[in-house]
Amino acid sequence: MSKKTYKGRVVIAGSVSGKATVSRQPFNTSGSYLTNMFGGNTDNAPCTDSGNAELFGKELSGAILCTPSTVGSTMGGMTLMGMSALGVGLQALLFSKPNDTLAAAGVLMAEIWKDEKIITVDMLGDDFLASIETGDPVAIHPDGTVEVG
Repeated sequence: MSKKTYKGRVVIAGSVSGKATVSRQPFNTSGSYLTNMFGGNTDNAPCTDSGNAELFGKELSGAILCTPSTVGSTMGGMTLMGMSALGVGLQALLFSKPNDTLAAAGVLMAEIWKDEKIITVDMLGDDFLASIETGDPVAIHPDGTVEVG
């Protein structure tokens, strides 16, 4: 795979490299962490959203999640912050579309209230999400540049 570079808008700046976890449908924040929120699981974070075939059962703890946006209840922002505080949160969120207000609230609250950074870049474009696959190497830079491959 040749390296592709994308430029997005920085929401929470930072640098991280790892492997992509991809969902081409919006990420259901609350529905994806049921065993953590209601089952007390703090060891790992398997996705519990059975409506998302790309993510169901996959490990979300430490993931670099690539998705168009998030969906779910108003509890979604608190879910992102809470999972980070439990030590099973995402490393980064990469959005092809503009960041929605619930995800924005969650990543900002995690950083401000819990000193937990969930690196977040949005507006990476439809080509970003169409070309990336789960397991692809990803490097995120503080200026919103994302390298895939």
